Amino acid sequence: MNIKRWKVAPFNKSVAQGLAEEYSMPALLAALLAARGIDSEEKIEELVGEPKEFDDPFMLMDMDKAVDRIITAIENFERIAVYGDYDADGITSTALLYTYLRSKEADVMYYIPSREGEGYGMNVNAVEHLSSLGVDLIITVDNGIASVNEVEKAKELGVDVVITDHHRPQGTIPDAVAVIDPYREDCQSEFKDFAGVGVAFKLIYAIETDLGDPEELIYEYGDLVTLGTIGDIVPLESENRTLVRIGLELLKNTKRPGIKALIEKSGVSDREMNASLVAFSLVPRLNATGRMENADTAVKLLICEDEDEAYCFADTVCDFNNMRRTVEAEICEKVMSIIENDDSIKYSRVMVISGENWHHGVVGIVAARITEKYGKPCIIISVSDGEAKGSGRSVEGFNLFEAISACSDTLIRFGGHPMAAGVTLKKCDIELFREKINKVAAEKTAYMPSAEVNIDLKLQPKALSTSIPDMLKVLEPFGAGNNVPVFGLFCMKIQAITPVGGGNHLRLTLTRDGCTVNCMKFSTTETQFPYKVGDTVDIACVLESKFYRGTTSLSVFIKEIRESGVDDDVYINSYRLYERTKIKEPMDESEALIIRPTRDDMAEIYRFIRAMAGFGGSIYKLTNQLPNQTVGKVLFSLDIMQRNGLIAMKYDGDLLEITLLPVKGKVDIMASSLFDNIIIK
Repeated sequence: MNIKRWKVAPFNKSVAQGLAEEYSMPALLAALLAARGIDSEEKIEELVGEPKEFDDPFMLMDMDKAVDRIITAIENFERIAVYGDYDADGITSTALLYTYLRSKEADVMYYIPSREGEGYGMNVNAVEHLSSLGVDLIITVDNGIASVNEVEKAKELGVDVVITDHHRPQGTIPDAVAVIDPYREDCQSEFKDFAGVGVAFKLIYAIETDLGDPEELIYEYGDLVTLGTIGDIVPLESENRTLVRIGLELLKNTKRPGIKALIEKSGVSDREMNASLVAFSLVPRLNATGRMENADTAVKLLICEDEDEAYCFADTVCDFNNMRRTVEAEICEKVMSIIENDDSIKYSRVMVISGENWHHGVVGIVAARITEKYGKPCIIISVSDGEAKGSGRSVEGFNLFEAISACSDTLIRFGGHPMAAGVTLKKCDIELFREKINKVAAEKTAYMPSAEVNIDLKLQPKALSTSIPDMLKVLEPFGAGNNVPVFGLFCMKIQAITPVGGGNHLRLTLTRDGCTVNCMKFSTTETQFPYKVGDTVDIACVLESKFYRGTTSLSVFIKEIRESGVDDDVYINSYRLYERTKIKEPMDESEALIIRPTRDDMAEIYRFIRAMAGFGGSIYKLTNQLPNQTVGKVLFSLDIMQRNGLIAMKYDGDLLEITLLPVKGKVDIMASSLFDNIIIK
């Protein structure tokens, strides 16, 4: 169950009115900007004005050293190896730097480790291999900040290393010729949140400052930079915004045969090129090659100059993506089964799930799916030949990298960001790691932060029109730090539920105050939908306008839906207490009073279910029908009733199905051993 906290951004009406008048903009757009804190000329100019100029690349620590060493290598025709990574950011970084150095007639090759055989970042075997090929200089892109031992090995072999990375340092900085990472504590760069490809672009910008015309670089390589920047989900602010704004325009008419073929083979050549299209259509295909085999195919796609060859590579990349989807679905099903059959995992603060020989390339995606479904951090670990490798995803407000760092004594290797991280450990240490990270999580926070549904503005249904998506285009590109605007429609009555797309999606007809709104809820079947005709719901939605056969229509896409009248804080707090009973975690007496049902509480719940001859629908709806109850108390009571044979219960997400069972004689539900799970500190 994933109870999300709905947050409607506050805004000052007088500020919004002032923006509308001063800049002659529609009132709704002004309200949206005010809600996002964009309330000054400087902020508005950064968002919708001319692209921001690039800062001096030499503000990045060690940039001067890197440029000197690389120019020397180019001039002396030393052999250079670009050492990349196997995700979209690393792939585009590799293609960018390789293509640029080749344009300077450098003796350059590239190397990307295999995910399965080598794992992320530099490794000693790869360094030795590159040395045997006569490499004099290794330049890392999107990795290297943690490669202390590997850089030492390179020095022993007489190979220089220049590191460009954007991941957080883990203490000791490698003793390389140059280490360029905006997150170095001693780095004076004003903007930090580059993707790996952004740092690589700053490097070639700095080189070109000495060798040519740096201002033209973005128009030569902006398409590659945009793919990697969007793919790494970094904030589209400051220089990143400039890179992507220009890059999206270049992608519309890209001269790169590989990207052109990828767009066509992805089936999106007739759609408007924007950040969302890149994120959900192009990036997953680039990622799939590194996930399923070796990222070399994706690099070849991006650097190839022959159209026929490009289409062959694009076909292979798309085939890998289809394979990835199949494998991902299979592992997801296995993980879900483990979670649903083990309360110690399902109700823990950080879910750690392991399995034998799960494909390492997709465990990160599976972790993201599980985090979204259950609303808590998740680490999926695959065990092969005694070694365990895992990938984790987190929720806002919980720094997964810090939590994993606190468990470093149980790990062989680890790395990552606050929201995503990777680990390598011994198989025998998995259970110890699971216990320790949950202990760390309990020390950091009494309750795991809940996922949030962030709504920019509430709208009245009568205010909906095709003009809204059109006026929002001025805010593009959308992405991290500048998300697609989300609108709230509250207290909407469900008039009709219509399965579409072979039953895989739903079209909902909602009404309020005489207005009717048709909405789409994707990837939800009628049996999975926890609401019924007549229910009153709130929806968080995004809006698009569609032009078809001479007519423009408004499309409303539902991102989230909930029962109207929900008090998020009450629901979330009581559910977190319920989770603590499932894992027998001690609580205060005041907390126990919230979760422990009385005889009267359970009698009220049972009478309601009996009067309804069972129940099917949202857990929120059931709780709302019982004004004296909370979600946690209702679920705890239902567990007792099921344990005592009064009901049978199926529970999937927010959807609850309760069937009454025949009862012989009296049942003393207050004697249930489940009460022992409420442990007072």
